[in-house]
Amino acid sequence: MSAPQFFVGIDVAKAQLDIALRPTGERRAVANDEPGIAALVARLQAVQPTLIVLEATGGSQWAVVAALAAAGLPVAVVNPRQTRDFAKATGQLAKTDALDARALAHCAEAVRPLPRPLPDAQADELRALLARRQLVAMRTAEQNRLGSAPRRLQADIQAHITWLNERLAALDDDLDTTLRASPVWREREELLRSVPGIGPVCARTLLLDLPELGALSRQRLATLVGVAPCNRDSGTLRGTRTVWGGRAQVRTTLYMSTLVAVRYNPVLKVFYERLRTAGKAAKVG
Repeated sequence: MSAPQFFVGIDVAKAQLDIALRPTGERRAVANDEPGIAALVARLQAVQPTLIVLEATGGSQWAVVAALAAAGLPVAVVNPRQTRDFAKATGQLAKTDALDARALAHCAEAVRPLPRPLPDAQADELRALLARRQLVAMRTAEQNRLGSAPRRLQADIQAHITWLNERLAALDDDLDTTLRASPVWREREELLRSVPGIGPVCARTLLLDLPELGALSRQRLATLVGVAPCNRDSGTLRGTRTVWGGRAQVRTTLYMSTLVAVRYNPVLKVFYERLRTAGKAAKVG
């Protein structure tokens, strides 16, 4: 007789963790702090669940995810939209923390999302450095503002642009130093950079925000990133295929790299021109 399987959903709030267990229906809540997380880990180690599912909640989940992973428990962090759509599909329209935890446990049992390896400390540091490239968007906004700003503000805006340029240069130096310090990261980046059209920003985005690269099939990776066209058919209607969802940062970076690649990568250039000749739109692969 096979051992029973248990599935856990954890709804993460800043102050509290709501937990639901299937198929027993057990529910509990603990504080989202060190003692509460320790108690949760001890309880789940006793249960030995098949899978634990949490939502990505902007960072509040990482303490409990790290503790669960360190204890050897299988954890999957999923997109909140995915679990909300699942809850609606099962008829759960009301939304509370306890109900969300129950929906996450149900999703764990029915969908079985793959546990994602917890990034090591160096990967966390690199990801944090890469996220700071949001300074590029700030610089672009200031540059757009500069031309129409009153004369008395232009010097201040220009000073801010100069400061942003300096910070971005320092940030790039930090990224280079951290990557070059690790033979593994350096080898992976050099492999990606060997593809015409893949520059430093794209290579680092793929390294840090798509760690599954090389471990999953191209079809699953395309779905994961959100570049796999989704059908829009019903009856005799054949709708336009569109892409959506997935990891927006990866998708955006890949798009910009593709604009370069279709000009300078001979393989992609021929492929792109063939599709355009066949009548494909410019942004359809």
